Amino acid sequence: MSMYRQMWLAIILSTLLALLGGLLASTLNARSYLTEQLSAKNTDNATALALALSQQRADAVMVELTVSALFDSGHYALIRVVDPLGKTIVERVAPATARTVPTWFVQALPLNATPGQAQISSGWTQVGTLTLVSNSHFAYLALWKSVVQLVAALGLSGLLGGFLGAMILRRLHEPLQRVIKQANDISERRFVLIAVPEVPELRQLALAMNSTVTRLKTMFAEEAQRLEVLRISANYDPLTGLANRTFFLTQLLDSLDTEDTAGGTLLLVRLANYSRHHQRLGTPAANELLKAFAAVLAQHATQAHAVAARIGESDFALLVPDPTGAHDVASKLLEALVKASAPLTGSGPAAYIGMGKLQRGQDMAGLMAQVSGAMVAAEATGDNTIREAGVETPTEDDHQTADLIRHALANGQVRQLSFPVLDLKGHLVYRDCSTELMLGNTQTWQPRRHFRQVGEAFQLMPLMDLAAIRLALGKLSNEPGLAGLAVSLSPRSVSEKDFRSQLLDLLRGNQEAARRLWLEVPEAAAVQQLESFREFVADIRKTGSRAGLGQFGRHFSQVDALHDLGLDFLKVDASFVRGLQHSAANQLFLKSVASAAHKMGMQVYADGVIDRAELAALEEAGFDGVSGPAVKEPT
Repeated sequence: MSMYRQMWLAIILSTLLALLGGLLASTLNARSYLTEQLSAKNTDNATALALALSQQRADAVMVELTVSALFDSGHYALIRVVDPLGKTIVERVAPATARTVPTWFVQALPLNATPGQAQISSGWTQVGTLTLVSNSHFAYLALWKSVVQLVAALGLSGLLGGFLGAMILRRLHEPLQRVIKQANDISERRFVLIAVPEVPELRQLALAMNSTVTRLKTMFAEEAQRLEVLRISANYDPLTGLANRTFFLTQLLDSLDTEDTAGGTLLLVRLANYSRHHQRLGTPAANELLKAFAAVLAQHATQAHAVAARIGESDFALLVPDPTGAHDVASKLLEALVKASAPLTGSGPAAYIGMGKLQRGQDMAGLMAQVSGAMVAAEATGDNTIREAGVETPTEDDHQTADLIRHALANGQVRQLSFPVLDLKGHLVYRDCSTELMLGNTQTWQPRRHFRQVGEAFQLMPLMDLAAIRLALGKLSNEPGLAGLAVSLSPRSVSEKDFRSQLLDLLRGNQEAARRLWLEVPEAAAVQQLESFREFVADIRKTGSRAGLGQFGRHFSQVDALHDLGLDFLKVDASFVRGLQHSAANQLFLKSVASAAHKMGMQVYADGVIDRAELAALEEAGFDGVSGPAVKEPT
């Protein structure tokens, strides 16, 4: 029984005991008083009647007439006169009549009044002894009314006391619930502060809990800051703050190889005439020019959700995930670079830009060579110019493709492939799902990533995500022995309330399968839509499913805001794993990430592992599991 119910029970029992005790004491006092009054009345009436008969020197006939006249008034239960020899001269006894007072009440509270007795005499001669008992009906009626009124008064007092007790309990219950919720949140790895209650005992408890949460938050913030320093030192250029060449090429290779990639555009940017500016301005001013250049690139990278890097002395790169908006990004970038470098470079050319589109499976060296050629061609013009590598191929009609996607989803032309995620001992933890669609009558299955651009434009990603979840839940229901399935959700789905509502209905309708479902959201989406993601995680965890972050590490400087979400797992981005055995800084960074995540109760997995050397480095870093080309099906 909860403490709240125990307190309620204590209040109810104490109130009942107090009311019953007060009722019993008052009733017994009233009965005692009425009994005494009846006894006194019996004695007084008997004395008065005997005196009246003695003064009249009444004979037996006179006594009988007088007694009968008095008895007929109805106030007496018994009047008896007995002569000195014990012979009854007259006796009047009231017949039993229907009572207005319950019989059980009379039996429970009898009024045992003492009969009144007096001597009747005529001169010095004793005529007889008079015994008189008053009718107790009126006394019982008075006692009954008194008890009823007392019960009503005490009942009203009890209700008022219960109301006041409820208010007091509510005053205690609300802050107590806040403290309990905070404790539950901590157990679920959500570290939140609560308002301090005014109740002294709860106030001390709340202060202690808040102090613990504050210390944990501070610890996680310090750990995040330390890890961010490690990440930057391993992957970023110390002068400009942009990604270094190694990290950028890893990101580019990951974009070309990853199953879920939606394409993108590579921009290579060269600072015009840097050697001449360096000789003319000197190293400090030349460095300032590079910093100004980098600041513009960083700003446009943030706006386009791109990755900016310094890949050479005066060469920079920008990896734009959206292939359709790359021309606009390049034009605005060139304009901003010209403006930013003008104070130091004068009126001469400021930058040359080459660009080319990414395609999955494309050779990275070939792509870099093509885009570098385009950048050299732009430089050859001697002016601020943009050149694109290759010829842009025409695209399908997006509206027709969107209709085909809707048709495929409606008619079940969707299937799911899965790939193992193993722990470091080779045991299956869960399987990653990849969705494919068959559009029209092509009889060809195509990965969902091919339609991501159209899906985002026509808001079809939530529909595709729901279809993937239905397939996963169906497979989990049909295969009870399957450890689990993971589905990666799009950023748009997480932010849509209608999607969350349909998702929760699906999970509640498949509770057993939902406990083995892993839902993964890209780190960038979680950081950009933090409140929506917080609500999403809270809803998902109530159904028993697991929630986590994918592509983790790219936005690590912002993840300190995620420590109170109660996540179940992190999947580190493949760009941090690639060539891990050769990067001591990245090894230290990932080891610290795993340690911090384990302290918050999360599991840590790595994506995109391509060889056993990376696998060994991840095991040394303390990871819980891996996926990628190097991970084979468990035997």
